[in-house]
Amino acid sequence: MATRTKGARGLSRADAIIAFIEKYLRVPEGAQVGRPIRLRPWQKRDIRLIYDTPTRQAIVTLGRKNGKNALAATLVLAHLFGPEARRNAQIYSAAQSRDQAGIVFALASKMVRMNPELSDPAVCIIRESEKVLYSPLTGVRYKALSAETATSFGLSPVLVIHDELGQVRGDRSPLYDALETAMGAQIEPLSIVISTQAPTGLDLLSKLIDDAKTGADPATKLILYSADEEDDLEAEATWRKANPALGDFLNIEEIRSLAAKAVRMPSFEAAFRNLHLNQRVAALNQLFPLSIWEANGGEPDLSVFEDGPVYGGLDLSSKQDLTALVLVAERAGIWHVWPHFWTPATTLRDRAARDRAPYDVWADQGFLTAVPGVTINYGFVAKRLAEIRAKCDLRLIRYDRWRIEDLKAALGTIGADVSLVECGQGYKDMAPAIDALETAALQSTLRHGMHPVLTWNAANAIIDSDPAGNRKFEKAKSTGRIDGMVGLAMAIGGATSAGAAPGLDIDDFLKNAVVV
Repeated sequence: MATRTKGARGLSRADAIIAFIEKYLRVPEGAQVGRPIRLRPWQKRDIRLIYDTPTRQAIVTLGRKNGKNALAATLVLAHLFGPEARRNAQIYSAAQSRDQAGIVFALASKMVRMNPELSDPAVCIIRESEKVLYSPLTGVRYKALSAETATSFGLSPVLVIHDELGQVRGDRSPLYDALETAMGAQIEPLSIVISTQAPTGLDLLSKLIDDAKTGADPATKLILYSADEEDDLEAEATWRKANPALGDFLNIEEIRSLAAKAVRMPSFEAAFRNLHLNQRVAALNQLFPLSIWEANGGEPDLSVFEDGPVYGGLDLSSKQDLTALVLVAERAGIWHVWPHFWTPATTLRDRAARDRAPYDVWADQGFLTAVPGVTINYGFVAKRLAEIRAKCDLRLIRYDRWRIEDLKAALGTIGADVSLVECGQGYKDMAPAIDALETAALQSTLRHGMHPVLTWNAANAIIDSDPAGNRKFEKAKSTGRIDGMVGLAMAIGGATSAGAAPGLDIDDFLKNAVVV
């Protein structure tokens, strides 16, 4: 944890860094290219908050085009051969893609080349192909890393800059974990996250921000520039909340034009809110926001499944991925949800890394059944269906036809009689199922208990619409697995079409809803 308060010549650490940047570094590109960098008051304030108070991790999040990468590059150089340099130390910047990882390196390299004092080989050597800067003067080595390349776990960095961590989908990143845990051997390690916000509350950056907001760890500093949800999209004051560089090196007319486009085109509004107002809004067409899902997060009463009719939705998916069975039962107008998930055990950890989802943790906690082997033996699914059929009034299971013959064979083997009803995944069958699910969610008549696998599926679920307004799930555009949500929609759709409970007139509901 960074606790030192004094830098060079008796200055504070932050003031020493600021003096170094403004004396030696040049603007690397843009309208003022080649001129000495002059840090803005808000940038100096942020640097002081990080370096002049005890800090283990700083999270700096603001809208696009506010100089995040350039600021990261200046801090890299301050630690490479500036006032923060520690003899023979390792420093890294990390990003999700090779292209993104190369941005901070490229900016830092340009700053070095623009100053003959810094580009002297005795001060800094640039290794372009490796994305490495090395200073013979201090022995410090900097390297840009990406999640797309294998990372050695033998690292021991004193500084890590996580660039655009908001691009991580889900709450896990092997690269982030590897770098953060590698800093344990250092006396005063420092990690800095510089990013625009992630689109959902379930993503890694959102989890870090929410934890920082609690103030539980005073060594974690949150610097958040973001507009409020109720702010006027077209108001300059709204834009300034997320864009401290507005009207300076961020073109205000460009933001004005983008805001007007967001007002004209609802399909662009989410992207504008996320990227330029720095709000948690998915740029794709989600079924409903996290707030709606959380409003239905009460615990289900599983005794309902023993008393009344039960309906299910089954998405078998691939034998190497996630299979979902979601059951629903109604009591007093409330839909209780009982999810079941299966996945192969042998490849559990590999797929957890691939999907950025804690399958192993969920399996240990009982939210997910890890089936022995590298594929899902549908005999396990058939056995569970037979058990449910024996205990419950299981009226029907709606299914996607993918691999259903394998399941029917498994059911036949054990002599299980389950009513299976095909449900296509196109607009014709899924539109009424999605409408029924949305209706229940808007009325807050679901009880899913925030089941972690189903909640992850809900955050990933993207909807596609045809010109007539019919909707279906779009797996190709979804950010992760959505099998549980497909199963839930089929279950609710099957139950309501069977007349299990009266539906809600959505137009009437919205007309009479009270906005709070």
